[in-house]
Amino acid sequence: MSLNLLPLAAPLFLLLAALFASSRPGRRAPHVAAVAERAAMSALAIAAGSLVLLLLQGPGDSALIGSAGIGLSARLDVISVTMLLLVSFVGWIVLRYSRTLLDGEARQGAFTGWLCAALAAVLLLVQAGNLVQLLGAWIATSFALHRLLLFYPERIGAQRAARKKRLFAVLGALSLAGSVLLMSVAFGTTDIAAINTMARTGDVSWHAPAAAGLLALAALLKSAQFPTHGWLTEVMEAPTPVSALLHAGVINAGGFLLIRFADVMLLAPGVLAVLAMVGGFTALFGALVMLTQPAVKTSLAWSTVAQMGFMILQCGLALFPLALLHIVAHSLYKAHAFLASGGAVEQVASIRRPGPVAIPDGGAVARAFFIALAIYGAIGAAFGLGFGFEHKSPQSLALGAILIFGVAYLLAQGLADAAPRALTTRTAIYATAAALGYFALQTVAEWLTAGVLPATPAPGRLEWTLMALAVLTFGLVAVAQALFPLWAGHPAAAGLRVHLSNGLYVNAMLDRMLGGWSVRKPS
Repeated sequence: MSLNLLPLAAPLFLLLAALFASSRPGRRAPHVAAVAERAAMSALAIAAGSLVLLLLQGPGDSALIGSAGIGLSARLDVISVTMLLLVSFVGWIVLRYSRTLLDGEARQGAFTGWLCAALAAVLLLVQAGNLVQLLGAWIATSFALHRLLLFYPERIGAQRAARKKRLFAVLGALSLAGSVLLMSVAFGTTDIAAINTMARTGDVSWHAPAAAGLLALAALLKSAQFPTHGWLTEVMEAPTPVSALLHAGVINAGGFLLIRFADVMLLAPGVLAVLAMVGGFTALFGALVMLTQPAVKTSLAWSTVAQMGFMILQCGLALFPLALLHIVAHSLYKAHAFLASGGAVEQVASIRRPGPVAIPDGGAVARAFFIALAIYGAIGAAFGLGFGFEHKSPQSLALGAILIFGVAYLLAQGLADAAPRALTTRTAIYATAAALGYFALQTVAEWLTAGVLPATPAPGRLEWTLMALAVLTFGLVAVAQALFPLWAGHPAAAGLRVHLSNGLYVNAMLDRMLGGWSVRKPS
């Protein structure tokens, strides 16, 4: 049953605003910003209307505007509606912020136009009902982002980041194009819903696992996974709204791609294992480097590297509903973090520090981890009365254990001997709320995506090995992080901090491998 073409109107409004802005590219154009903001509000209203359509009519596809499987069509289901609401909301906030930030600046019209074009491309991507539209929107998103990154083209840092981003974007687009071709051959159609339905039956040719491998490569390149992460930490030369849109929206396209083709990805367990390993390592690497960054925006950029790694890890463990939930939570948090980063510096600087920081010893750390795991187990057992442990996959339980290690770190601060009782109480409440929230939100995400996303399969020997390795590694890192203040004054610790603050020089080595290509001035 065909659905209304309403969702396609959302990017149309933004494209019209982009065309209007392009007619005034080099001017101070506050009226252009006003038009763009109204277009974003219209897109948000259309996304809300799409949700109503989904509730009334159920999931489905619109009629194809085109022929032979090539053209525009809207796929409407819980995945696309979630992303439509998220992207349009974040886009409206970013455009509203840009209207004030760039007010009176030369080329305000050009910036606003490319920002609207980027949002329109992402909206076309997340609702794509066919492979050709998906590929076209993917390429258009990268092109618009490249123009935004070079808003200040004279800045060497902006040139370097944009050039590296373009290199990985081209490689990712070629990977996705190859996957689109293989899926068209393997399934005999370009319709995404039909492809996932056939993939779920498992009766497919060898082209499908090969397509899954190329999908994974495109997602890894788009999500700035190690060792291609360097450009993401160098985009601070662009205006703050670009960072907010990139870190809260565009960077999630890799995870969305894996979620959209979840059934296809399950045809290649080896590819999922690679995703889990790369994502897990990127998450650990980004989190460690993030802790050593002195600048707020740079720390947020490394946080995004870590968060994208964790999202890829979730996809590698076939926890696609949790990965979708992660995208929503991370996008809202990161958009707020970047747009509020300037005020955050002033707030932190104004905080009084009345005394020494409470440093936990080994006993406090051990008690914190024991209490955190006990809270996690107790709440999990409570959920098990109706919809808990016996209904949870081992992968989701392992992921929950990894998340609770972060809570244990907070608990350790509250259990330090010098910690005030109020801090101890507060951290215990946070630990309980985190465990409760994990099980509750996971249950909601799985319920909402039931029938749209495949259930997590039972793990085999490889999956059990990867889960054990991930839990052990994240646990050891969490313990080391909690104990770090005890040996922070050691010369080895100081040296390690310097090396981590430079990202272990991986990005510098990549620049050298590229032979200076990423730092040459544009001709």
